[in-house]
Amino acid sequence: MKFAEIKNLKLVSVAMQRLTHRADNLPALGVLYGASGYGKTTATIAYANANQAYFLRLGSTWTKKTTLEKICFELGIEPAKNSAACVDLICSHLAAEQRPLILDEADYLVNKAGMVELVRDIYEGSQTPILLVGEEHLPNKLKKFERFHGRVMTWIPAQPVGLEDAQTLAKVYAPHITIADDLLEKLVELAHGSVRRVVVNLNNLAEAADLNGLAQLDLSSLKKLAGFEFYTGEIPKRR
Repeated sequence: MKFAEIKNLKLVSVAMQRLTHRADNLPALGVLYGASGYGKTTATIAYANANQAYFLRLGSTWTKKTTLEKICFELGIEPAKNSAACVDLICSHLAAEQRPLILDEADYLVNKAGMVELVRDIYEGSQTPILLVGEEHLPNKLKKFERFHGRVMTWIPAQPVGLEDAQTLAKVYAPHITIADDLLEKLVELAHGSVRRVVVNLNNLAEAADLNGLAQLDLSSLKKLAGFEFYTGEIPKRR
C-alpha cells in the first residue's frame, strides 16, 4: 500500500525521532491529536510500516485484560495468565526490541478506570516511546491523569489539509490525470480540513475523468463531467 507523504506524516516522523533519540532521563510519551478526518491514523500506520513500530487501534469495548491481550498479539508474544504478568511480558519485550508502540483511538483510554495508568505502567516498565493518537480534545482529557500528563514530551496537533497536501494526494489517488491547482484548491476548501474528503473527491474525479476520456481537469472543465458532484460529507437532500 502506497502512502502520500503529507505534512501530518512528516510531523509524526519528526515527533517520533524526538522520542526515539531523546536525551537520557527525558520522557518518551507523545500525543497526536486532531479532528476526525485529518489523516492521523493513516499517517501513523505509514510511519509504523516504514519504521517497524508496533501499531494498535484500541476498541471501545476493550477492558484492561483485552487491551493487554491485544498488545501481546501485536508484539507477537503469548499473553500471560494474569494482567500483572502480562504487563511484565510486554515491558520486557518492548525494552528488548526498542520499537515504539503507537496506540490509536486513545480517547477510549480516558473513559475507563485504570486504562491510562495501564499505559503508563507499560511505559515505565519498558522506557519505550509510546504515541497516543486521538481526537482534538484528548490533551484536555489527559490533564486529570497528572502522572501520565507530566510525562508527555511532545504534543502534536494534526494539521488540516492544504494545497500542498492535495497536490501530493493527487499523485497517489489520481495518478493518471493532471489536476490543476484551482480545482485542488476547491477540494481543499470543501474539505474543511479533512484529508479524507480530499481523497474521496480525488478518487471520484479520477473515475469521472476516465469515463469521460479526459486526461486533464481544472475547475472550468467540471461542466464536461456528466453527473459529477463534489463530496462534502453532507447527507444529500431529498429531490
